[in-house]
Amino acid sequence: MNNNLKISGFSDEISSNFDTQLEVVTKLGMKYISLRGIDGKNIGDFTVDEIKANVQPRLQKSGVNVSSIGSPIGKVFINDEEGFSKQKKMLDILCQISNLLNCNYIRIFSFYIPKGENPDQYKEEVISKLKEFAAIAEKYNIVLVHENEKDIYGDIGRRCHDILTEVGSPAFKGIFDFANFVQCGEDTQQCYDLLRDEIIYIHIKDAVTTDSQNVVCGTGDGKIPELLSQFIKSGYEGFLTLEPHLVLFDSLKDLELEDAAEVIKDNKGLDGEGGYKLQYEALLEILKKIESEEK
Repeated sequence: MNNNLKISGFSDEISSNFDTQLEVVTKLGMKYISLRGIDGKNIGDFTVDEIKANVQPRLQKSGVNVSSIGSPIGKVFINDEEGFSKQKKMLDILCQISNLLNCNYIRIFSFYIPKGENPDQYKEEVISKLKEFAAIAEKYNIVLVHENEKDIYGDIGRRCHDILTEVGSPAFKGIFDFANFVQCGEDTQQCYDLLRDEIIYIHIKDAVTTDSQNVVCGTGDGKIPELLSQFIKSGYEGFLTLEPHLVLFDSLKDLELEDAAEVIKDNKGLDGEGGYKLQYEALLEILKKIESEEK
């Protein structure tokens, strides 16, 4: 495998118990996780002191590093001013936590849009609020990575391109999430062509267009093998972060506006560890194939 590619993952999909997360990850030989749910509590609800006392020692003991903080920043409605000011305080704390854990990236979103309204009418407001987030991150030398999530302003390629080019901060870059683009009816190849220059982080998650269900990476309509090959050829050297979404897990209820159960295929008999391992092994196979094609 290309040595500059590093595999990480949202380990709270394995279990809400943090010790179990670390145990499974190390057993698989992985050295990185994306930190989101820790012992059933969201990363956004921790203080710096709590992380220092209770989380950092466990990471150090297991030899696992943090590739990104899976924050809920930007998951408030665009017109919720009180929510926005709370989130700015939360982001400041998360930047301190990132510095403490030697982590460069915080995953964020670009605001929910009121149901039935045209997201485009909120463009200026979204950009102006994202600039405020980016200004906070700049102070701490942290890069905010924007995830193209369903139901937010930056859900489709065109609007992701708007914000990624117009926020205009070195502290604001893009995540490429294959499944989310599929679930928004987008062609992932077109999204890649449009966004490639702004993408510095990749989520490994796949889905099918027919019923939007999440499936094992490489078996859906995300074009993961083809696009990863293009990313690698174009010099991508960042993280590939597993976000399997193959089984129902605790943190999922905080993530989706819609009913999460509807977007997860019926993986009978799979638990969190099984789903994670399945996705990890499928990704390794894809990378092996890309490598042999390059030779």
